[in-house]
Amino acid sequence: MNQKNRKKAVVIGASSGIGRSLAKVLAENGYAVGLAARRFNLLQQLQKEIPSQTYIKQIDVSRVEEAMSLLQELIEEMGGMDLIVLNAGINTHNTSFSWKGEIDTIDVNVSGFAAMANVAVKYFLQQNSGHLVGISSVAALRGSATSPAYSASKAFVSNYLEGLKLKVNGDKIYVTDIRPGLVDTALIRGNSWKFWVASPEKAAQKIFQAVRRKKKVAYIGTRWGIIAWIAKLLPDGIYKLRYRS
Repeated sequence: MNQKNRKKAVVIGASSGIGRSLAKVLAENGYAVGLAARRFNLLQQLQKEIPSQTYIKQIDVSRVEEAMSLLQELIEEMGGMDLIVLNAGINTHNTSFSWKGEIDTIDVNVSGFAAMANVAVKYFLQQNSGHLVGISSVAALRGSATSPAYSASKAFVSNYLEGLKLKVNGDKIYVTDIRPGLVDTALIRGNSWKFWVASPEKAAQKIFQAVRRKKKVAYIGTRWGIIAWIAKLLPDGIYKLRYRS
């Protein structure tokens, strides 16, 4: 494929988990891929594993102003962008309800997400085309006693993406809200209640299918969408039973 005609994608949060696997899937499907994350050494390792054209940029999304400038730099270095996937996120199991756990989650999952989305949408509006993909979660549909900031932050992601869909309101700019169930990443390790856990590789393939179809909302996998909406409809008295020891 001619390098000038190659599609270009940026994955924010590409150093591990879903982002790492998705970067490989995009490369396998003909994309030049920009790899961005906080852990630069892991990006370098990933770059060596991808035989096609890649770019790397160390970006800590919690450092909002700096992160926005670095993303703009990456887009310029790549000569443009057709697709951006916002995957950076953390989950603090805040059973002690410490403020640090809450603010760390908010800094990355809310402020960092919105900052990266802002840069992407402005760029897409200028070129009148593009595709923004945000990785939310089935956890967005209800609150969590053990990870209150995480569930709230994912609700923010889904609502923010919905707002951006209304803002771009056109046929050439697409917005996709990806809502995974449990995926075998660092976010869920150590939890005893794991079930229906997908591998990052399988999740990445499903996400790519949703991106290719330009879906507005996609659950990874389908049964998690059913479970999530059932949970949303449960009365509070029944829903809170899951947190009783």
